[in-house]
Amino acid sequence: MCGIVGYMGNQDATPVIMNGLKMLEYRGYDSAGICTMDDGTAEIRRSSGKLINLERLIKDKPLSGTIGIGHTRWATHGKASVTNAHPHKSGSVVVVHNGIIENYLALKDELIDRGHAFISETDSEVISHLIDEKYELTGSFEKAVQLALKELHGAYALCILNQKDEKTLIAAKSGSPMVVGIRGDEYFIASDMPAIISNTREMVIMEDGEMAVFREGRVTFFTITGEEIAKASRHVDWSPLKAEKNGYPNFMLKEIHEQPQSIKNVIAGRLLDEKGDVFLEGLNLNDCELNSFEKLCLVACGTSWHAALVGKYLIEEQCRIPVDVEIASEFRYRDPLISGKTLVIPISQSGETADTLAALREARGKNAHIVSICNVVDSSIARESDGVIYTHAGLEIGVASTKAFTTQLVALYLLAIRLGRANGTISQEKGQEMIVELSGLPAHVKKTLELDPQIEEIACEYLTSWDAIYLGRGISYPIALEGALKLKEISYIHADGYPAGEMKHGPIALIDREMPVFILAPNDRHLIKVRSNMEEVITRGGKVIAFCSEGDQETGRRAEFTLKIPWAGEILSAVLFAVALQLLAYNFAILKGKDVDQPRNLAKSVTVE
Repeated sequence: MCGIVGYMGNQDATPVIMNGLKMLEYRGYDSAGICTMDDGTAEIRRSSGKLINLERLIKDKPLSGTIGIGHTRWATHGKASVTNAHPHKSGSVVVVHNGIIENYLALKDELIDRGHAFISETDSEVISHLIDEKYELTGSFEKAVQLALKELHGAYALCILNQKDEKTLIAAKSGSPMVVGIRGDEYFIASDMPAIISNTREMVIMEDGEMAVFREGRVTFFTITGEEIAKASRHVDWSPLKAEKNGYPNFMLKEIHEQPQSIKNVIAGRLLDEKGDVFLEGLNLNDCELNSFEKLCLVACGTSWHAALVGKYLIEEQCRIPVDVEIASEFRYRDPLISGKTLVIPISQSGETADTLAALREARGKNAHIVSICNVVDSSIARESDGVIYTHAGLEIGVASTKAFTTQLVALYLLAIRLGRANGTISQEKGQEMIVELSGLPAHVKKTLELDPQIEEIACEYLTSWDAIYLGRGISYPIALEGALKLKEISYIHADGYPAGEMKHGPIALIDREMPVFILAPNDRHLIKVRSNMEEVITRGGKVIAFCSEGDQETGRRAEFTLKIPWAGEILSAVLFAVALQLLAYNFAILKGKDVDQPRNLAKSVTVE
């Protein structure tokens, strides 16, 4: 998730763009860059690290011009570095990009065969080369962009300059946000409103498959097939802070609702449909090497540990490989039984979690092979691993993890397919079935988010409760743990998650008429047993809230509330139940007047022991 800004007008472009980038730095702070056009010359400044480094560079080497583009990067393909920073230039064409190009490797190979030389590791550089090549063939900037866009698969928001068409700026989008601000004959382009709302409140929201051509004080909108379209601006009353949150009241709700797109991002470019397999670019292990490991060891903290527990169920069942799950803060203080035949998988959103990093180093000292699952490119955990599977969730600002968790689950699902295909436990046909189910997951998540009004009603009913129990079986047990953690983190209600079959071994003593019991009952092999556990709670006067699958007419008959969640298969339905429990915790916290983005005593990344 990167931030992009463009400007065309009658004032110095550099301060306009830099001010916009400051408002978008929450979208990425791995590197930043700017390009302005003056007398047919495109001048570029790029720096690694936070935006202040770019400001210092510009102070030493100023830019001039009334047209320009800028970028602040959240690294996906390629580490955080000046070389990988945007803008990218090929020939006369300069590009900034937000999104992921799924077929960039194939395009890059084709361009190299035709004589193009690449300098970065990014997917984005492909776009500048492709447009430059089309421009040399057609002589038309607009036509070159249109032809190039037809070859791109994935998500993009783009701002593009061309030294040979110095008074033109082109913007285009598909799958990534883009807004155009208008103030007289000045135009402001950005991936999010915060970048430009201090300049104008007149906005045009671009839709997928559209491009805008800014030239000589006017803008014309086209489809990427070249058809001119009429678009009207609208006045926006948002404050800059509200715009930063895209209209959501807080970052947590925004990030909950970003999950359909985040899941698309983590699978983008990785599904090999015909082969029933996946491509994990950073795994760095072939089939023979994958089959050499005697066991896997997943190490993590907090929410990531719950993801690891899901991974154990998933990988052992699908791949028939033993999997240990370790709490990272405990792992380093004993003598774990791992060796060079162990694949250790640290899981961390930030890649800087102190205990998980220490566990990685402990495993390294025992000659284990390390492949991490991480969100932040070039973080400490990613750098110290032999391989890494990036989740591409984008920047997560809310302290309580939401989209980072669900993308970790999807990354583990992808890893399971790769392991199973390598060792033969997953056939081509089975792999294809799993990929079909995964491809449909974003739509199921979107449908789950529509249950929010019903979930709010449940939270209202039990708002005075100060204790809660979450129950699940099989893969739903770690989801119950995660649901209980979310409730504790942001609403400060005490909650515990248990395997449903463990109720009789102690926790059932807590059941009374004041205790809400949230039972996860997806339509899987455990459903009959879960129904029996539910009856045990009801018999003792407990208040049962049943989360079950669509089409299940039996489970909720004796529950006080029933929530029907879309069915995405036995494994992936866990993601949907997790999303529903995120909304449940969120509604409890909001109704209690809590700060969901910054809950007390918690930090986003625990970088000390």
